[in-house]
Amino acid sequence: MIRHTNSNSRGISVFLELGLRWLIGGVFIYASVTKIGQPALFAKSVYSYGLFPGFLINIISIIVPYLELLSGLFLISGVYPRGAMLVVNTLLVLFILFLSVNFIRGHQFDCGCFNPGENVEKPTLFLLLRDIVYLISGIYVFLFQGKRIFCLMR
Repeated sequence: MIRHTNSNSRGISVFLELGLRWLIGGVFIYASVTKIGQPALFAKSVYSYGLFPGFLINIISIIVPYLELLSGLFLISGVYPRGAMLVVNTLLVLFILFLSVNFIRGHQFDCGCFNPGENVEKPTLFLLLRDIVYLISGIYVFLFQGKRIFCLMR
């Protein structure tokens, strides 16, 4: 668990946790908005991964954006931040796994991360590295043992 003994580093770690929690929460809220508004386009992005059976595509396309939205809202508002971070970290591990499979395949595609259907293809390696950075940040937030500030419910 992440603990600090000196008061100065304790103060910094509290604000680092808050900043990371808000950043990750904001990213997940932003990512969810266009997916919720355009589920058919997000379903095409999910299909482009080439990993899911047809009957799961629509279910994934509907459930994932709402998980992202709720988790992001919970992180920003501080409602059960550890639980919300657990959901986000689980999603990130899955995203990293799915991107890794496609990276190994050499498959470039619209990941549907933020604007599904725009055909903005970023290199899969870039997407992988970005999600790994989010995951490392999310692990820090999840393991944080200090006093969390701006939380409605702990």
